[in-house]
Amino acid sequence: MAYVIKRYSNRKLYDTQESRYVTLEEIEEMIRSGREISVVDASTGEDLTSVTLAQIILENERSHRAALPAAFLHQLIKHGEAWQDFVQHSMRSSLEGVVSSQREIERVFRDWAVRAGWAMPAHDSRDGHEGDTDKLRDEVTALRDRLRALEERIERRTRDGK
Repeated sequence: MAYVIKRYSNRKLYDTQESRYVTLEEIEEMIRSGREISVVDASTGEDLTSVTLAQIILENERSHRAALPAAFLHQLIKHGEAWQDFVQHSMRSSLEGVVSSQREIERVFRDWAVRAGWAMPAHDSRDGHEGDTDKLRDEVTALRDRLRALEERIERRTRDGK
């Protein structure tokens, strides 16, 4: 579950889980420690997560902690919408690759464990992996649905000029 941070009109950020105001640096640390953050406008409920994360990146750039190459930033601005399409395609391909690699690693480890005598062979189907395959297929479908929803949100924001 994402940590909800409310952003007020005076630009103050309020952590609703810990009931306290936080800084951009503290949000950065939350993210680095593995927390998922969601930033919303306190009065309208508008999602400001992307804007806030970009602001954190820019603050890091200003303090030279993250030195992004100027050429990269120029290309990002120059090819804005095409860049978004590229990122969406890359994310989809990467996600499918990760799921495929994870499936293969699990299969290899399972086979190795059976050969080493640490696990019993599965008996639920011909090859013993039908249940795992169905579960992974469901996971991939759920991840694709989430990715599609994110793509639609980006598309709406691009269309609405936000």
